[in-house]
Amino acid sequence: MDVTQVQELCAGFPGAWPDNPWDHEHPVFKVGAGQRGKIFAFLGVDKVGVKAAATREVADEWLDRYPHDASVMAYIGRSGWNDLVLGGAIPDDELVEAVQESYRLVVSRLPKRDRPDGWDA
Repeated sequence: MDVTQVQELCAGFPGAWPDNPWDHEHPVFKVGAGQRGKIFAFLGVDKVGVKAAATREVADEWLDRYPHDASVMAYIGRSGWNDLVLGGAIPDDELVEAVQESYRLVVSRLPKRDRPDGWDA
């Protein structure tokens, strides 16, 4: 899986949209209404940052399973965010599931008025 495939995956979620608040090569993907939109994926050249779990302890399971391809994200890692390497040891289906779970976790925390139409936890 490469960054283009992850972008396509992210863009396919209901209410998802790309943003580039820091003028990086690759965007972040947000869900939610306008300025209240929340990031669910940080895209990089060879990695994706995701909300891996609701707690740091559960997110650490990624680090245990893939010590060379999963790491705690800088600044927000304490809240359960991990960087996952693309094209490494993590199988593509697990990367897809990780992005899906990140989207689900972020949407579930949005106020109901900001959730995409038809979204059901």
